[in-house]
Amino acid sequence: MAQAIELARRGWGTTAPNPLVGAVIVERGKVVAEGWHQHDGGPHAERMALAALGKKTARGATLYVTLEPCSTAGRTGACCAAIIAAKLKRVVIGTLDPNPEHAGRAIAVLESAGIAVEVGVGAAACEDLNLIFNHWITHRVPLMAAKTANTLDGQIATRNGDSKWITNEASRSDVHRWRRLFPAIAVGAMTVLEDNPKLTARWPEGEEWCPVRFVFDGLLRTVVDRNMPKLYTDEFRERTIVVTTPHGGLGYVRKLEAVGIQVWVIPSDSQRVPFRSFKQRCAEAGISGVYVEGGAQLIGNLMRERELDYLFNYRAPVLFADQRARSGFTGLRTERLKDAVRLAKVHHANFGDDQLLRGHVVYPEKVQVDEATYGR
Repeated sequence: MAQAIELARRGWGTTAPNPLVGAVIVERGKVVAEGWHQHDGGPHAERMALAALGKKTARGATLYVTLEPCSTAGRTGACCAAIIAAKLKRVVIGTLDPNPEHAGRAIAVLESAGIAVEVGVGAAACEDLNLIFNHWITHRVPLMAAKTANTLDGQIATRNGDSKWITNEASRSDVHRWRRLFPAIAVGAMTVLEDNPKLTARWPEGEEWCPVRFVFDGLLRTVVDRNMPKLYTDEFRERTIVVTTPHGGLGYVRKLEAVGIQVWVIPSDSQRVPFRSFKQRCAEAGISGVYVEGGAQLIGNLMRERELDYLFNYRAPVLFADQRARSGFTGLRTERLKDAVRLAKVHHANFGDDQLLRGHVVYPEKVQVDEATYGR
């Protein structure tokens, strides 16, 4: 199963909105074939492994697969049918299909054909492969994940705004790896004005790749300057979408559209973009996950509205110990420990001296909002 998981990762960033899946066929104690889902619309991992086997049947062999085989015919045919035709003896599954309409159906189909089935081997690691897909298929809206890089005392910049670089090169390289997985990335207007980022995935294993790039700008402040940001002028500008409100001004909307930038005007009573409406718009566009890289106000607003689903927190062994330094998290009013926001299903990783802590965001029964900072 560990080998199947590594195979699944070879499809990193190329399978959306489909899941990452790996498969290994073992015969007489030896691996005889392997496969993985390589891209959306392509053959599933099980069929890739069976094709690599080089023969029509494999009596007595075992298939290890990270995700429950599909039991219904889609674009590539039901994998259960191919497994039965190959006369495999046993199938070991990492996790069940998260789609409630399909979960567990393959077990009954395979067992009725005389194939032994085991479920749950390496389940946690197999589930973690598909953070985005699992959320998308069960909720039908994108996974909203945020990334922060901060000091031990939770700061993202000094009082003067100096922040490059708090974390080390290895941590920043890992950020690019996650950028490659998510179909979309998002920042707020102040991040664009202060940092002028490019927001592409740049990592040694592949060429520069550009996800959909969202800029949250309720008042279209990023359009006022004559010097347009990189996101609006570079070779990937058709991948940029500015998300605004009716308060931004039609003149600025036309200015953006004139240079090839898409604009989503989300109805709102204030300058803040309502995230629930934004997520529905993403769902209509088939965008299954959004990787939010700041700033603190954007992430804070997501938490206030209980719309942040997942958090990546990179932490460097650095201390500012300055009350006027810039905090990575603001806007809540947590008066009791039991009312704190927490993470669940937490994963840890080390990048040199830096640490990454990531997990699903779990909200208290009621989020207390600091009205003085909400939407500033």
